[in-house]
Amino acid sequence: MDNGPEIRLREAMVTEAQPFWNTKTLKEMTTEEWESLCDGCGRCCLHKLEDIDTGLYFYTNVACRLLDQDACRCKEYPNRMSLVKDCLVLSPADHERYHWLPTTCAYRRLANGMELEWWHPLVSGNTDTVHEARISVRSRTVSENNVRKEQLEDHIISWIDF
Repeated sequence: MDNGPEIRLREAMVTEAQPFWNTKTLKEMTTEEWESLCDGCGRCCLHKLEDIDTGLYFYTNVACRLLDQDACRCKEYPNRMSLVKDCLVLSPADHERYHWLPTTCAYRRLANGMELEWWHPLVSGNTDTVHEARISVRSRTVSENNVRKEQLEDHIISWIDF
């Protein structure tokens, strides 16, 4: 008995069931797909320091004033660019400059050919897994409103890999 067609059908079904982030490049994604890659960790909203001599980045636990520190989302996402002068917009065209993003970031992971982690809401189907896995900044930050710029070095953290 030839099981070839049955096997090919199962393989086709598996291929068709692949999520968009496994079948599309970052540039091929729709705006909705692109936005859904954000896992809601809030790490990109932390102040970072760059060592000019080495090019190394250091994350601090100081969060942008617009970060909702419980939800780990921007409170003014549509207007953030006009409210925060150095807020960065990620785009697929910039994928070669994602080195400042943490290694857990979906945009950086996909740009580097890596899979999304189990805790990513698109994989788990649950927006709380990013918090349960302690990937998010929830309960780990202070607002920039409470820290002077010259104090940022005192707030460098080691719990983010990049």
